[in-house]
Amino acid sequence: MSFRTVWRISPAERAATLFSGEGGLHAEARWHPKGHRIVYTAESRALAALEIMANVPGHAQLHRHAWVIAEAQIPLEAIETPVRYPEAWRLVPAHDSTRMFGQAWLVSLRSVALRVPSAVIAGEFNYLLNPLHPDFSRLIFGAPEAFRFDPRF
Repeated sequence: MSFRTVWRISPAERAATLFSGEGGLHAEARWHPKGHRIVYTAESRALAALEIMANVPGHAQLHRHAWVIAEAQIPLEAIETPVRYPEAWRLVPAHDSTRMFGQAWLVSLRSVALRVPSAVIAGEFNYLLNPLHPDFSRLIFGAPEAFRFDPRF
């Protein structure tokens, strides 16, 4: 079986719930409305770091937290790759059409992972994980490790 390795960075105090999707219950983001468990991951450590940097208000915040990084391995056949995305998917702030797109995927339970384009780096991809999907237990999660942002940021 082949796997896609993806990465997630989070404040260290959330290490125990890194892949729970709990954050989606409390805040909306580009690909989901508030109230849905969802896990955002990136195809590389570097993209995971850039996504945090783009979404953390003020880079000083990057150094006020202790951070962790962990990998997840997704079976390739468990990843949905849409042919089309909402036209406004890259707008800042994020458009409701992308949140509705992600919500439709979450509630449909079509797949445990959804490949979506990064709004931060053209040509790179993030992977959304649905922790409520029956196949979520097929994913393999690495232990969180300490991560720090370069002090030049």
